[in-house]
Amino acid sequence: MATSITLTQPDDWHLHVRTGDMLNHVINDTAKVFGRAVIMPNLTPAITTVDQANHYRQAILSACQYADFDPLMTLYLTDTTTPDEIAKAAKDPNIYAAKLYPAGATTNSSQGIAKLDAIYPLLEAMTEHNLPLLIHGEVTTPEMDIFDREKGFIDQYLIPITQKFSSLRIVLEHITTSDAAQFVLSQPSNVAATITAHHLLLNRNDMLAGGIRPHYYCLPILKRQSHQAELIKVATSGSAKFFLGTDSAPHTQNNKESACGCAGCYTAINAMPLYAQAFEAANALNKLEGFASHFGADFYELPRNKKTITLSKQDWVAPEYINVGNERLIPFFAGKTLSWQVTQHA
Repeated sequence: MATSITLTQPDDWHLHVRTGDMLNHVINDTAKVFGRAVIMPNLTPAITTVDQANHYRQAILSACQYADFDPLMTLYLTDTTTPDEIAKAAKDPNIYAAKLYPAGATTNSSQGIAKLDAIYPLLEAMTEHNLPLLIHGEVTTPEMDIFDREKGFIDQYLIPITQKFSSLRIVLEHITTSDAAQFVLSQPSNVAATITAHHLLLNRNDMLAGGIRPHYYCLPILKRQSHQAELIKVATSGSAKFFLGTDSAPHTQNNKESACGCAGCYTAINAMPLYAQAFEAANALNKLEGFASHFGADFYELPRNKKTITLSKQDWVAPEYINVGNERLIPFFAGKTLSWQVTQHA
């Protein structure tokens, strides 16, 4: 039984860091361990232009205490985004992708796309300029059951997109179903997916059975155990089509524990121990480095990191809460004992 593992420094290919006091705190939980992170653009207002993305990047760098950390910026696609802005983004050294949010799909997605075929000119431009498309893949129509939203998006929208834009690089973000896993496996190498630690460790029973646990509520929502099992299978398979994306999404305790609580799990503070726990349970610790450190960099056509981190088999207790300004942030698995911890940072 392994008591420590040393990995190429990992990257987080899906991260929310917010603004203000929240940004000043949470960016360092990521940068302490990860070399790079793809920064989500769903702020208020959204990051829709190259200039806005670079301004946000400077704010992130100003808040970050780790000089080697590289925030990889993205644009939020809207009905008013132009092909010229896509071309500008593709030429900018700090912009690495554009993000598709269906309108109303998740936090701050009201500016998202209402009719997906209307953005086909943008997808043409992204294909031409080799700019990846990152997708929050859920149908948001009221009649669609929340547990079926991901499959509905694949059937209604993603299959036509991949058929029409066959060379477009696509990441289906934070997949939650066996349907998504099998779809990605059926596609060529330009279609990949990120998987969160919380979707590997939990299913909907963990969130709902015996009482509602708001700090397990995320979007896409946790699914049944059979879907969780399929995610574990593909994440630990060694397939380069699946890689780490925490979707770490901080909200204050008040905003999570309310009558209409926000969606998102804050995992940046303990992400690698969480993934190690999931991979160890699957008897696949030897597959963790590829998933966490290699496959995402390869997909984004970036060099793999040169530094390393070490995880040791040592129990520790995740903090009950974190003070952020005058508010509290409750991390994922708050107060629980984790069996792995990062003992050597990059």
